[in-house]
Order: sequence, then C-alpha cells, then structure tokens
Amino acid sequence: MNASFSASDRQQALKDMHNETFDLAIIGGGITGAGVARDAASRGLKVALIEASDFASGTSSRSSKLIHGGIRYLENLEFGLVFEALSERARLFEIAPHLVHPLRFLIPVYRSGRVPAWKMGLGMMAYDALSLYEAPELHQHLDPQEVHLEFPTLQTKDLSGGFTYSDAYMDDDRLVLETLRSARAFGATIANYVKAVGVKLEGERVQQLECEDVESGQRFPLKARHFVASVGPWTDRLGGVLFKNWQTKLRPSKGVHLTFHKDRFPLKHAVVMGAEKRIVFAIPRHEMVIVGTTDTDFSLDPSQVRTEAEDVRYLLQVIDQYFPGVKIRAEDILGCYAGVRPLIDDGAQTESKTSREHEIWTDHQNLTCVAGGKYTTYRLMAQQTVDEVLNHFCLEERVRFNQPCTLAPLNPLVTESTLERARRECLSWGHLPPHLLELLADRHGMEGEIIVHRALHLLPPVTDAEEWLWSAEALHAAEQTMCLHLADFYYRRSPLVLARKDHGLVFAPAIAHAMGGVLGWSPTRQKDEINALQNRLSWDLSAVISG
Repeated sequence: MNASFSASDRQQALKDMHNETFDLAIIGGGITGAGVARDAASRGLKVALIEASDFASGTSSRSSKLIHGGIRYLENLEFGLVFEALSERARLFEIAPHLVHPLRFLIPVYRSGRVPAWKMGLGMMAYDALSLYEAPELHQHLDPQEVHLEFPTLQTKDLSGGFTYSDAYMDDDRLVLETLRSARAFGATIANYVKAVGVKLEGERVQQLECEDVESGQRFPLKARHFVASVGPWTDRLGGVLFKNWQTKLRPSKGVHLTFHKDRFPLKHAVVMGAEKRIVFAIPRHEMVIVGTTDTDFSLDPSQVRTEAEDVRYLLQVIDQYFPGVKIRAEDILGCYAGVRPLIDDGAQTESKTSREHEIWTDHQNLTCVAGGKYTTYRLMAQQTVDEVLNHFCLEERVRFNQPCTLAPLNPLVTESTLERARRECLSWGHLPPHLLELLADRHGMEGEIIVHRALHLLPPVTDAEEWLWSAEALHAAEQTMCLHLADFYYRRSPLVLARKDHGLVFAPAIAHAMGGVLGWSPTRQKDEINALQNRLSWDLSAVISG
C-alpha cells in the first residue's frame, strides 16, 4: 500500500481534520464505517473518519467471526437477506483471501429436534440455490453412521443423521483494519481515539463536529459537507448526545462467545447446535475453537458489556448437550468475549426473532445513519450508504461520484496468487521455525516478508522464536495499523487473548518493548501498558475466573 497508516501519522491526520473541510465525515471506525470510508474515498470524495476508541473495538471485533448467509434466517423466511449475504461472501473470498476462509459446517438432526430432517433438507437446497450454486462445496446429507465417523464425540442418542454445507470464517478485527488501510490508500484521513462530543448547527443542519482527542484531551472542529454515523450499538447514545430530539431506533442484543484449545475440544468441521431458541456454533480455527453465541436484550452502555457467569453456564450446557463425552468444564475455557448487536427495533417478540436487516436514513440535520445488518454484508451496506449520501449533493457531483463500488483486493500484497506465493516462499524469510512462518504467511501474505525483514533490523536477535514473531507483528501494528496501546495489539491485532491459556502475557514485556521503540515509550510507560492490559483481562474474564 502506498499511503502510510502508522501511529505517528495520526498527528498529521488530526491537523488535517482541524484545518480542512471534507466532503464526508464519518463517525465510527468499525467495519461499517471502514467500508463507507473505503467506498467513498475510492469514488473520489474527500473523506475523514474518527473513532472514539480503537478501530473495531466494539461489535466489529466481537462477532462469531463468520462470513455466512445465515442458515437460521431461512426459518424467518428472510430469503433476500440470505441471498445478499451469500453474494457478499463470494466477493469477500476475492478481496480478502487471507482473512476469509472456507469452512465446512455440520448440522446434526435429532428425532426430537425442533426442525425435522425433511425441512432441514429443503433449507439446505434453498441455501445452495441462493448461493447460485457457487459455494466452495454444496450441501450433503449424512446418515447417523457417517456423522459419528466424522464427529465421534457428538451425541448419538436420537440422532437421525445430519447435513453438511459450506460457509466461511474470518478475522473480523483485521478485516476492519485492512479496510481502513485501503481507505487510507484511496486518500481518506483517519484517526482513532477521537470522540464526537458535540455539533455546530447552521440553522438545523450540522455544519461541523466538535471532536475531542482522547489521548491529549484537546478539542477541535471537524468540518464537512455531510456526516455519517456508523457507530453500531452506540447509535442512539450518540444521537442523544448530539441532538435534543433524537428518536431511538435500536434493540441492542448481547452476544457472548467462549474459546477452547483445539486439543481439548477437537472438531474436524464447525457444528451447528440448534439449542433452545437460537443457534450456537462451535467453530474450529487455526488456534482455537470458538463457541457462541448468546442472544439477550442489552440496555446498558455497550462499552460495559462483558461475559457473565450465566452466559458461561448457558454455553457450557449447550456443549454438554451436544458433546457429553467431551466433558468440557469452565476450567477448560481459554478466553471469552461479549459484544452488542445494533439491531433495528422491528417490534419482534424476542431478540432472536428481531431482523438482521440494516437500515439507512438521513434526517433533516445533514446526518446519514446506518445501523443493523450483518457483518457479512458490510460492503453492500457501505455502498448503499454512500449512494444515500450522494442524494444530498448537487446533480453534477452525483454524476461525478456515482461510480461502481471498488472490488479491488483490500491489500494488493495479498491476492489469491500472492497468498500462494507467500506460502511457498515463507521459509526464505528468516531463520525461524517453518510452522510459525507459515502462519505468518497465512495471516499476511507477501506482507509477511516485509514484516520479518523490518523486524530483523529493529528487534534484538531471536532467542524465543514465537515471542520474536509476535514482537514483529506488534511493530507492524504500530507502523501500519495505527496501534496506540499494548491492549489494542493483544485484543484486535493478534489472537493471543483468546487462543492461549496465559493470554500471551508471557510475551508482554518483549512486545511492549517492540512497540515502545516505535511509539517512544519509556520503561515506565511500558510497565503501565502491561498493567492496563492485565487489568482489562481481569475485568473481561471475571466470570470465567470466579467460575
């Protein structure tokens, strides 16, 4: 990528935001805001984006980490939503092959289950049809013996068979960061830890935002011709802060996930556990197995969401129901995370029945809002949001900016061909264990070579290969993803918190030292960053620790 997106670039971005007037200012640096910034900047609009915390620190790093059509939405007859999502899944395979990977799913069918086999079969056929038969693999029916052969620990009592189908898993936080880096390459001005705290109106129209740099406490104006709010579950809270007459739109829903070591919970493919009122997934990844999610109404500040003891008990009960022989217990949990879905309140009786459709609206105050929707359809949501914004520009500008949404790869160093090349050549990048270099290649494609060579110049000699590579990735995070804090790296630029029993704390001094070399941290600041990380972990994991 040509444009720099480092922590040090943030200061210049703040100056530009203070001094310039933009075509479009976006509030919110999750996946939707990132998508809007990339789409708008690629069409030629002058774009600014601010995020009150770290990028993807809200819902966008706390998903089930799936790119999927949503098999359960077929039950609600939301065929349009499923078709949209499956179409977007195909696009994401192309533009982010290092972040979106095919994954096989099993739906076991029990005679006592709420969905009979014949109905599930019809759903599977519809799923294939809605994907236009372009899934990595089409669905298959398995008899009980075939299910048991592939999943020997699965509950066999009352089992009548099962179905397999294809979807995908992804790195949700890194998909946000890559989208923002691409937006920056198209010319967008972007900064994290900048909060919108007020507005200046001209008549009834927003003329500028009053922004606060959370790192320094300084305030500055951000002027733009139009504004977009893409803050997910904070939509109503932000609206209430900025406008006196805000009408609430959302029905926020809490979702919790647990993670386990793959040796403790071995799965060949993902499993769909249709327990009680909602589906719970068990999803194997490179580093771990993710189990989730819950779905309960949540009315508090989304920044205060966390896993509670009752969430842990519920998910453990679901696992025990489907995999009784594995005997998973609370002490087997590696990590957990909780997020809040920004669902549009459609009057449904339960949170699980609330639609996942998104909504885009513009009020008379020059603000376009986007909320609801699925992670999988973020690119389409962004395109539609920019189209809506252009309705409020003059005809000449609408014609000039009315260009197709870019489908170029997010990172030109990671296309399907360069990813294969990276896997072949990674062993020449450094004198490090092959399996670690292969993981780096899978995560970063040919950019992995740049990461290694940069670290060879800046880091001490290799003594612990794994620690050295995580330090190398931390350097990359500070220099290429505007990573400002140690916890930001641990939570949103690596799988350390969720994939290791020690949450990677054993590497914290070396990683803090590596980041400190880029960010100018003193030894005292490095210790403060480690303490802040430990405190955050204790707060997030309190339900698991106490259990």
